[in-house]
Amino acid sequence: MPSIRGAAKATAICLDLATAFTYTIDTRRGKFFPNSCGKHAVRPQIMETLDQPVNRREPWKAFQARQRSMLVKRDAVLRTAAHLFLEHGYQKSSMSLLAKQLKVTKPALYYYFRNKEEILVECYRVGIAHIENLLKETSENQGTGLRKLFMYVETYAISVISYDFGRCVAMLDESELSPATRREVRTMKRRMDLTLRGYVEEGIADGSIAPCNPKLVSFAIAGAINWIGTWYHPEGDLRPNEIATEFARILTGGLGPQKAVK
Repeated sequence: MPSIRGAAKATAICLDLATAFTYTIDTRRGKFFPNSCGKHAVRPQIMETLDQPVNRREPWKAFQARQRSMLVKRDAVLRTAAHLFLEHGYQKSSMSLLAKQLKVTKPALYYYFRNKEEILVECYRVGIAHIENLLKETSENQGTGLRKLFMYVETYAISVISYDFGRCVAMLDESELSPATRREVRTMKRRMDLTLRGYVEEGIADGSIAPCNPKLVSFAIAGAINWIGTWYHPEGDLRPNEIATEFARILTGGLGPQKAVK
């Protein structure tokens, strides 16, 4: 029979989340899982929370107030972990280091994630969902396939430059994951690749892109954008929008129909 203290904790969690979303509570593990949007869906409200700026120097503030929702605290765990993964690498970013950054005990982290691998997968999931949502907003009804490809490159580049979860998609190595989880991440990345190839194929069909191999174009563009994360520094001379637009111009400029040389 659970203790009064344990029951009170479970009740508090339920009341806290009732104001936001519906969750299934696993009291044996102290975990919660989103309902109604699918096992791996990223809900719009969660995306809005994750899109808000965060003070990396004081991530523990999310844990200072007891009345803060589990969603806010989970967000703080995820953001801090993403920053650690990018700064120290996945292997060197332990749960103990994450707990230290958040000024909480290590066991407290397991209320939000079962292990470090689950955190990494969620970083990929949020980053890809963020990029895909931006692409839907920018590429729909945007003219030719070449124009849509330009918008894709610009949007993806901005995400890699300005957004930790976008950089996670570009820079972290999924080979360190377990086989089943690695397949899940690669499936998510494949969706982005197919979108890029689709714009190339659309451009070839409408004449805005010269005949070419869409697969090779996709590899070239993705490789160039992903590499931004290794050399970009916020204190540099170029602003994120300038870099993204220039990359889009360079990477798509040579794809248009070539005029015959007289």
